Amino acid sequence: MELLTEDVVPEGARDVKQEAREFAAEHIEPAAADYYESGEYPWEILEAGMDAGLVAQDISEEYGGRGLSLTEILAMAEEFYRADAGIALTLQLASFGAEITDEYGSEEQKERLLRPVAENEQITGLAVSEPETGSDLAGMQTTAEKDGDEYVLNGEKYWVGNGVEADWVTLYAKTDDDEDNRYGNYSLFAVPTDTDGYDAEHIPEKMGFRASKQAHIELNDARVSEENLIGTEGAGFYMLADFFNHGRVVVGGHGLGLATAAIEEAHEFVHGRTAFGRDVSEFQKVQHTLADMRTEFESARALNWRAAKKVTDHDNAGLWAAMAKVKSTETATMCAERGMQLHGGRSVLTENRIARVYRDVRIPVIYEGANEIQRNLVYGQW
Repeated sequence: MELLTEDVVPEGARDVKQEAREFAAEHIEPAAADYYESGEYPWEILEAGMDAGLVAQDISEEYGGRGLSLTEILAMAEEFYRADAGIALTLQLASFGAEITDEYGSEEQKERLLRPVAENEQITGLAVSEPETGSDLAGMQTTAEKDGDEYVLNGEKYWVGNGVEADWVTLYAKTDDDEDNRYGNYSLFAVPTDTDGYDAEHIPEKMGFRASKQAHIELNDARVSEENLIGTEGAGFYMLADFFNHGRVVVGGHGLGLATAAIEEAHEFVHGRTAFGRDVSEFQKVQHTLADMRTEFESARALNWRAAKKVTDHDNAGLWAAMAKVKSTETATMCAERGMQLHGGRSVLTENRIARVYRDVRIPVIYEGANEIQRNLVYGQW
């Protein structure tokens, strides 16, 4: 059974898709259970991904990357997340946020910040969410006050992928307090993690995505040069909104990979297993359940790949990105729940892949903007 077929994948993304599939089979799948149990950061797999040219390669060729397109990153995401979500997220977070500098940064910033990431000498992260504020981009409280030729940062950030491991993070902070221009109060900064006043610690154990590390950051009079302001002061909200349109399409790919894993596990489990003197797959209820899983998966995948084209073409990108993220991540949740039911009592054993998938699917419906917020975006941009 082949679910992640290449017929919906643009021809230009198929080679990368195959590279990702082969890498996942060799490096991710064999290690998935062990890393899930240990919760350790998969440095060895990350380094192997770097050697394979599959990490941080969405950075432009001019600055050392492969210039991979949105469709190529989506194709990789499907394959990686089918193998294991935690390891996959680590691979895709190694350059998270750097794309903003690629798009809006100065030539000096691109050379200084992007090249080391593209050449796999550094990794980065994106610091947006806060302990009391998740999806409200215009409600963040971390401040950046101008002092001469520096900005002084104060506040907290939460759920920062690689907040401890990264060499620098793209940080979202409040630079103005104009009540009549709520969306123009924020800016983006490249903040080295060795900056005085930058303190990060890992968030405690998570129920899923255990091989990926997120951090809680405290900023206490942390100073960065004005040269680290990305783009224009006050444009942070708008730059981030555009970035998230791309990101939500890729998160849809996270859901598609997880849904694939759930369907594969359920399909394999019910075939060849007997109950009441019959093969479990012969029961109509089981057949209907699998049919629903497959139908919803194909629907989500078609929408997600259509959204990738819409975002690439800047054709009502926010609407399509939000729809793709909702549909694909919630399809993954449905497939995992149905897969657990078909596994019966064995579903609760953490050694089983379906149990890991079930825990993992709870997370993409929240990150990159909770799905409730995505529904607001869909309605508002109809």
